Amino acid sequence: MKEISKWIFYKLLGWKLIGEFPPLSKYIIIVVPHTSWHDFYIGVLVRSMVNIPINYVAKKELFNTPLGWYFKWTGGAPIDRSKNSNTVDAIVSLFEERNEFRLAIAPEGTRKKVTEWKTGFYYIAKGAKVPIVMTAFDYKNKEVRIEPPFCPSDDMKSDFNFMYRNYSGVIGKIPEYSFDEELIS
Repeated sequence: MKEISKWIFYKLLGWKLIGEFPPLSKYIIIVVPHTSWHDFYIGVLVRSMVNIPINYVAKKELFNTPLGWYFKWTGGAPIDRSKNSNTVDAIVSLFEERNEFRLAIAPEGTRKKVTEWKTGFYYIAKGAKVPIVMTAFDYKNKEVRIEPPFCPSDDMKSDFNFMYRNYSGVIGKIPEYSFDEELIS
């Protein structure tokens, strides 16, 4: 699968992979911008090419369906997203329970245009004491860029400004939905 994924990613689609995921067993991968369902197969190709387990979370009900095996096989981890549960704490627990967990998440929380990110990933990183790996899906330049791990500090505003600047000029599949850090004050 690794070689097939490389052929599709590099030759068929014409993309480049810049950087690499760190050799750590636990971290959060934020992927920006998230503007289209196309991001999913780009992510699956990259995951296959780098040949390391990368996880995601989904509501627990999906894992109790006939496709539950598929969600587990692709790195899915079930969480309770009911109103009575704390999603951040539930995901921090996943990090604590597992020897290896690399969580991919879109901080925008939607595929539509946003002017600020949701903060859950940041609190998860702080609670689980894991770094954040910033990853850009730049459709304009056909590049997936992976940055070195970033450890959140105690200055959330400064940390977010740093992360926002990292995505300056990155264009998603649907350009008008791309995250524009200049909108942030």
